[in-house]
Amino acid sequence: MNFHTRKWIKPEDLNPNGTLFGGSLLRWIDEEAAIYAIVQLDHRHIVTKYMSEINFVSSARQGDIIELGIAATRFGTTSLTMRCEVRNKITRRSILRIDKIVFVSMGEDGRPRPHGKTEVTYIKDRFADGAEDAE
Repeated sequence: MNFHTRKWIKPEDLNPNGTLFGGSLLRWIDEEAAIYAIVQLDHRHIVTKYMSEINFVSSARQGDIIELGIAATRFGTTSLTMRCEVRNKITRRSILRIDKIVFVSMGEDGRPRPHGKTEVTYIKDRFADGAEDAE
């Protein structure tokens, strides 16, 4: 799993208990997963379809640095399924796990549309292919 996004926990991210507010973390996860889906499906019209059980296994406090990891687990005809882990950047202690997040590729008509992807690709490889074609 690749951990690309980092967040620094600030006072506005805390709940009344002084720990990271779950709603803030879920917003960050949904955004990170959406960006991952857009990049993988090479299509920006996607929607969150489903998130499985969310398991908070520890908390984060003000000043902590956390990192979000996303990994693709399945490419459907119109969907991309991922899993997520959030951990403390310094201690590597897991904060949260989500086993299944599903995004669906949408057409202009607002209906699911096939995306044609079957495996994880990396932007550096896409650019490398395009650069060779341009020569």
